[in-house]
Amino acid sequence: MPNTPNAEKKTLILTGASRGIGHATVKRFASAGWRVITCSRHPFPENCPWEMGPEDHIQVDLADPQHTAGAIGEMRERLKAQGSRLNALVNNAGISPKGIGGSRLGAIETPLEDWQHVFQVNFFAPIMLARGLIAELEAAKGAVVNVTSIAGGRVHPFAGAAYATSKAALASLTREMAADFGPRAIRVNAISPGEIDTAILSPGTERLVHEQIPLRRLGEPEEVAKAIYFLCTEQSSYVHGAELHIDGGQHV
Repeated sequence: MPNTPNAEKKTLILTGASRGIGHATVKRFASAGWRVITCSRHPFPENCPWEMGPEDHIQVDLADPQHTAGAIGEMRERLKAQGSRLNALVNNAGISPKGIGGSRLGAIETPLEDWQHVFQVNFFAPIMLARGLIAELEAAKGAVVNVTSIAGGRVHPFAGAAYATSKAALASLTREMAADFGPRAIRVNAISPGEIDTAILSPGTERLVHEQIPLRRLGEPEEVAKAIYFLCTEQSSYVHGAELHIDGGQHV
């Protein structure tokens, strides 16, 4: 693919880009010629496997509202190279605290500070980013994709109560955002992954695959990335306010 100047590229801002679904999403968009601006708690890694530099990475602690607000200002500054246009925002970052030995934290034993921490990252940060970048999204008739979870619709054997309820709230937020952002020609959708083959699978997942997933296999991060790409491109130009299940039929 010929090199395209940044000013002419479509641009994605992606949170939670360092591993799993986020890592695969970076590669999918970059291979299509997009500029990808990644955001995470960590600085840009020197051995980063994709072709980008520190100028396309923003270190931000999404658990800190003030730090998030400052990062939004930096994002807007960096988007000036694209005429202050943002084609896609993917809210992929998420945290799921565990108990002793990686045990599930239910509604009773989850400390209040954990609830607040999880909701700040998983729920409040996505709406802060979307509202903070609304002018740039509107200029590009861009798209927002919120990454929810199958855990948001049922009690999950591994995902804790704070994570599950934050993802359920994010699914509802997607509906509200679709109603409010749509008149500005900004499409807002969600993807709801099930059991995806990443480095953070919980013990017992193999049994769950056999008993609950009709396709009888885990999903691949690349399969999720392709769905995200679909929702950010013209192929889905009339898809708005939807939550796309990517779970091998587990939701049925």
